[in-house]
Amino acid sequence: MSAGARFVHLDVMDGHFVPNITIGPAVVGALAPQVHEAGGVVDVHLMIEDPDAHLEQFVEAGADALSVHVEACPHLHRTLGEIRALGASPGVAINPGTAASVLTEAVKFADYVLVMTVNPGFGGQLFIPEVLDKITQAREMLPEGKALEVDGGIGSGNIQEILGAGANWFVAGSAVFGADDPGSELQHLRELVA
Repeated sequence: MSAGARFVHLDVMDGHFVPNITIGPAVVGALAPQVHEAGGVVDVHLMIEDPDAHLEQFVEAGADALSVHVEACPHLHRTLGEIRALGASPGVAINPGTAASVLTEAVKFADYVLVMTVNPGFGGQLFIPEVLDKITQAREMLPEGKALEVDGGIGSGNIQEILGAGANWFVAGSAVFGADDPGSELQHLRELVA
């Protein structure tokens, strides 16, 4: 946060929707006060099979923004409405193999779209370049003022190209935390998209 981050992106995985298992509401609840005290936003990405059963827990734990996968939500309009009713900003996420066209209606009900540029489930994967076209397509269908978040394989070598495709929120995990000086690397990435 002291290096300039304003969003802390937390990946929640259940071992079903994706193979990996990660954090839950307790960890979000432990981190949220620190992020909020530093003036940041807690951005929670639910990569889980039944997100509807857990929305309230994550918002109560401190999630300011909560994204769900179109692939996991049979009643996406209702899910996004529930996130908003709970007081968080609703986002809709899509996997690399999902067409951008599924967002046509969803963008009306979400505050932001999250395009995965790796197959969700594990950090450190390489960016899938074919997803660049999908980022552009998503930007074209987003109403003015709605954010386009991109997650997966983002670093100094491709962040400007991703910006050019239309993204304005960037999730960089391995690029930042794998650097010798994470704060300096974050500042460098911020300069590249400034």
